Amino acid sequence: METTYSEDGVDCPCNHMDFCDCSSHHLTSIPSTLPRQMKGLDLSNNLIQTISDDELKPYENLRVLWLTRNEIHTISRNCFQSLNNLEELDLSYNKLPSLSPTWFAGLEKLRHLNLLGNHYTTLGETPMFSTLPAMRNLKVGNTHFVALHKQDFVGVQSLDKLYLNISQLKQYTNGTIRSIGHTGHVTIATNLTLLPEIIHDLKHSANYLEIKDTSITTSQDAYALTLLNDTTVKTLMFKNCFLTDISLGSLLQVIHTYKNVTTLALEDSTLMGTGQKIPPLEDENSSISTIIIKNLEIPKYFLFTDFHDIYQMVRAIKSVTCTGSKVFLMPCKFSRSFMMMEYLDLSGNVLTDLFLQGSTCYTEGFGAWPALRTLNVSRNLLSSLPAVSKALAHIPSLTYIDLSQNLFGDNPVTSCIWPGNLKFLNLSDCKIKLIDNCLSDTLEVLDVSANNLETFSAHLPNLKELYISDNRLTMLPVKADLPRLALLVIRKNRINDFWSSDLRRFVNLTKLDATENNYFCSCQFVDFVEQNSIILVGWPEKYICDSPPSVRGKPIHDAHLPLLMCHKTLVVTLSCIVLILVLAVIVWLCHCLHCVWYAKMTWAWLKVKRKPLKVLEREICFDAFISYSERDSEWVENMMVPQLENGNPPLRVCIHKRDFVPGKWIIDNIIDAMEKSRKTLFILSEHFVQSEWCKYELEFSHFRLFDENNDTAILVLLEPIEKSTIPKRFCKLRKLMNTKTYIEWPSEDEEQNDFWANLKTAVQPDEYPDEDPEA
Repeated sequence: METTYSEDGVDCPCNHMDFCDCSSHHLTSIPSTLPRQMKGLDLSNNLIQTISDDELKPYENLRVLWLTRNEIHTISRNCFQSLNNLEELDLSYNKLPSLSPTWFAGLEKLRHLNLLGNHYTTLGETPMFSTLPAMRNLKVGNTHFVALHKQDFVGVQSLDKLYLNISQLKQYTNGTIRSIGHTGHVTIATNLTLLPEIIHDLKHSANYLEIKDTSITTSQDAYALTLLNDTTVKTLMFKNCFLTDISLGSLLQVIHTYKNVTTLALEDSTLMGTGQKIPPLEDENSSISTIIIKNLEIPKYFLFTDFHDIYQMVRAIKSVTCTGSKVFLMPCKFSRSFMMMEYLDLSGNVLTDLFLQGSTCYTEGFGAWPALRTLNVSRNLLSSLPAVSKALAHIPSLTYIDLSQNLFGDNPVTSCIWPGNLKFLNLSDCKIKLIDNCLSDTLEVLDVSANNLETFSAHLPNLKELYISDNRLTMLPVKADLPRLALLVIRKNRINDFWSSDLRRFVNLTKLDATENNYFCSCQFVDFVEQNSIILVGWPEKYICDSPPSVRGKPIHDAHLPLLMCHKTLVVTLSCIVLILVLAVIVWLCHCLHCVWYAKMTWAWLKVKRKPLKVLEREICFDAFISYSERDSEWVENMMVPQLENGNPPLRVCIHKRDFVPGKWIIDNIIDAMEKSRKTLFILSEHFVQSEWCKYELEFSHFRLFDENNDTAILVLLEPIEKSTIPKRFCKLRKLMNTKTYIEWPSEDEEQNDFWANLKTAVQPDEYPDEDPEA
């Protein structure tokens, strides 16, 4: 989290470590509104010219102050005295014409001081750094610096690093640097005239000497380094130097006599020559065991000759690094001269398959690098992995090979032959599509990251670590035989998920780095990963969901999925149970509310509505249709029917037992019977109101009553019925009993004749003569 402080339109962000960055803001003075608790301040690359006594007083907690690359030419004598906690001060590349020891009074905790690149020519007439007991890193000098005097470093007891830019030095007092008890790493950019005197002063106090920005062109220039044949210096480096064939030969002669220097380094330098003027070296026991050459430019490298004159020198070399220097070949005899070499780094060069075979003496009976254990030939022009493996197969001690960033993907990878003791193999970023058949059974660590692998099914019984990130795998390498695998790094692939069955394939797996994959965060996968997170490297912040969309971009640990997705079976089961219960309730309600009955009634009503409203005279077949309960059939069939059909005139009545058409749907029979009858007699009783079919017949009669505007329904009350006992679904019956007069069957015998007479009168058509009551 950052907080920004503004002053005059200038913003200075400060981070949670209390470090404020005010660099490159065109400031002309130190801001006064910065936080008082600030511990670090970067004011580099501004336009500050002067620093007054009061500008830094508010910031007494400062530990780091960078003022490099301003325009500072004047500093008040007491401006830093309030900074008692200051540990690092950088005043480099300003315009200070001189230095004053009063600036540093009171800075007892100052450890790093950089005064490079100003305009001062000397360090003054009094000891400059005597008040800085904690100082361990000092950088002084510039292109104007001309003299070092004996008092310049008085009071400095020990330095870890000393950087002297004294390329124009004209005067050096013997013993000046010797006054520093221990100097550790010394970097000197100086002319060769005074270099012997300087080396004489530091050869027993420094352990790392770096000679920088120097041209060594003659034999005399090289002989300035003979003083180091008796020294505490262990590492001698030449950086950004210029060499010739003559000076290189002389330099090698001098270095060959060293008894204490163990490491010789040459970085960012230029060799003008072809290696043809190197004199034969005498057989001496040189102390040099490590050679480091980085970014050496040899303009005529293609004409460079064999180093046959230095074969004697390299026999004791144990480590060689030569990178970025256009090396295309080590002649076989030269390779065989490295009898004790254990480490060889030829990365970043132009080796091809053919020249690598030449360097390893593949076509000359082998014998190259007999003690070699580690080989790095990454970033070369190698193209055939089988050819490379065969070239290296006869190096007996080789255990580590780095072949990364070569171009093996363009050629088919067939079977390979590797050294018998190979344990570590790096084939990363080689565009390989298939590697299973070209690996050694002895491997313990394999890196095939950043290739084009879609599958991995190798048999590697001893492999303990597999790095297979940035490929195209869609699952863990479960098809591979890796019984001892303990670490699997499979970042940046196309894996959607993995399960316990996958992990069981790796019985010894203790660490799995599967970050930065496209995970489908199903409920089961989220639960599984959380249960097995103990083996996951980078858990939980680096395991991100890619789908479903609702959790995309969220860590798996924070993926909260819908209930339906996580417990689908349970939800479906519960839904079915709820549905069954709802259906049961509906059935129960239908039963209680007679919904089935109403549905049937509606269907029947619709059938009636589709038929013509008026019934033609020729269609009338009966005078009356009798609707009754089966339990009242004895009275209807034995008493009523004979009375009506045997009367004078006789009436034609329809009863279901006799007149319904067999095989015809009963509803259709009821409809037809009622439509072909002038009247409908309803024999009302307790049995009637309990009958479903009687209810249908009553409903159809009610339809005719209203649809045809006639009176077709005749109610005959066979026995008294309390209206409260009539079911609610017989709403039509209730309505008819309230609006129509009904005929009631008398309980007395003498009244029955009147009952029959009234009934016949109600039933018979108008054109019939009245029945004789005595009949």
